[in-house]
Amino acid sequence: MRWTAGSVSGLIAGAVALGVAQAAAGITGPLGSPVVAVGDVTINLTPVPVKDFAIAHFGSHDKDALLTGVLAVLAVAALVAGLLAAQRTWRGLAVLAVFAAVGAVAALRQPGAAALDVLPTLAGVAAAALALTAMARAVQRGPAGAGPVAGSDTGAGASPGAVTWPGRRRFLVTGAGAAAVAVAGGLSGRLLLDRFSVAASRAQVRLPAPAVPAPRVPPGSDLRISGLTPFFTPDAGFYRVDTDLVLPQVAPDSWTLRIDGMVSREIEITFGELLRMPLTEADITLVCVSNEVGGPYAGNARWLGAPLAALLRRAGPRAGADQVLSSAADGMTISTPLATIFDGRNALLAVGMNGQPLPIEHGFPARMLVPGLYGYVSATKWVTRLTVTTFAQQRAYWTQRGYAARAPIKTESRIDVPKPLARVPAGRTPVAGVAWAPSRGIAAVEVSVDSGPWKTAKLAAADGVDTWRQWLWTWDATPGLHQLRVRATDAAGVTQTPRDAAPFPDGASGWDSVVVTVT
Repeated sequence: MRWTAGSVSGLIAGAVALGVAQAAAGITGPLGSPVVAVGDVTINLTPVPVKDFAIAHFGSHDKDALLTGVLAVLAVAALVAGLLAAQRTWRGLAVLAVFAAVGAVAALRQPGAAALDVLPTLAGVAAAALALTAMARAVQRGPAGAGPVAGSDTGAGASPGAVTWPGRRRFLVTGAGAAAVAVAGGLSGRLLLDRFSVAASRAQVRLPAPAVPAPRVPPGSDLRISGLTPFFTPDAGFYRVDTDLVLPQVAPDSWTLRIDGMVSREIEITFGELLRMPLTEADITLVCVSNEVGGPYAGNARWLGAPLAALLRRAGPRAGADQVLSSAADGMTISTPLATIFDGRNALLAVGMNGQPLPIEHGFPARMLVPGLYGYVSATKWVTRLTVTTFAQQRAYWTQRGYAARAPIKTESRIDVPKPLARVPAGRTPVAGVAWAPSRGIAAVEVSVDSGPWKTAKLAAADGVDTWRQWLWTWDATPGLHQLRVRATDAAGVTQTPRDAAPFPDGASGWDSVVVTVT
């Protein structure tokens, strides 16, 4: 009975710590939440292969998996604290002290952290210590496995021979009260945290008409085949890969972009000034370096923003500079070759996506876009600073972890229809998908059945060189088990390689394939 009660008291104390900490974070800010702080530190310390594994296997739920893991570890630690406190209270409190130290250090390691950010952890642990002490003293009043105690507070409904101890009622009352505090803290914290959201500010933003509108999308760019990825990716379906457990909330009225480093003059612009600049509209396909062959981490959208080259020319990059090191509100840094911004492509400081202000998860109020480069070297979300420098002087977040400093998107293609392991009827069957080579464009797509000769697919109309192209090949399918493969050739004449390569260090390669059964 003592061990059972100790376990329950530990779990309740852990819940109190999280609930009270959540309520305090609702006052100080979401980054002070100990679960978020510990999770962010875990992300930064996780080896690259483990991160790639998480993205490949959990996809957009990788952060949910991480939070589940953090909570599981905290639950085990709380369980241990309760068991130890059932014997000696100070032992359980020592475990809580470790909680406090880890949470406080993690909170202070957050980008832009202040001393106040440790308050949620300290408040949560203090409340948990009070709850654990009260419950532990109740548990310690009787020996484990004691029989019925004469005159004890078992209640009128206790059955003869029931196992109890003198502090049973005190334990139940204290535990119920502590659980109520945990629930109330968690709910109030969620309500308080809503005040940090910039959703209302985003809703008030009115984007100006582009000074340079995007060319009209040509007829036939979307083949409109069931199961085929649409030409434009809706905001809600656009992939999201970043290191943030809590989305940065950057208010447009306080946002500024600073351009410094190896420049003739440092400049700083506000969001209002950015919207008053001549803006360019462009259709651009983005691809994440974590995308496996045939993977989902690619999307196409219509973007609105200020040309990056023009902004940098205002600052006047000095001779010898070869990198723009961009910094974000969440502490992320990304390195972009300076030459790619000045070579004529539609590199943008974007404020709009598919006709609306950027969604918060995609960088509101402003982000970078450089067509033809993987996102980790070009697509900084929540960007606040551009430092003109050299690759020799400064390295960005991902290059410090072994990824390539320069990473052009490889020519790739994907089969969307039919799906892997699908059953399709014999006869004329559509095989369709998308292919991309941003900044170069797609010139041809070919399909092979069972390693046979390559057959040329029909390409959808091209909307410039920076977007993907849909393709279609009609297959005269015969009964049996078959493998379909696809490869693309870009406008520079380069056909995608059959050599299989993992995403690390500069993007995956190989031919996408599916196995289907024809009936």
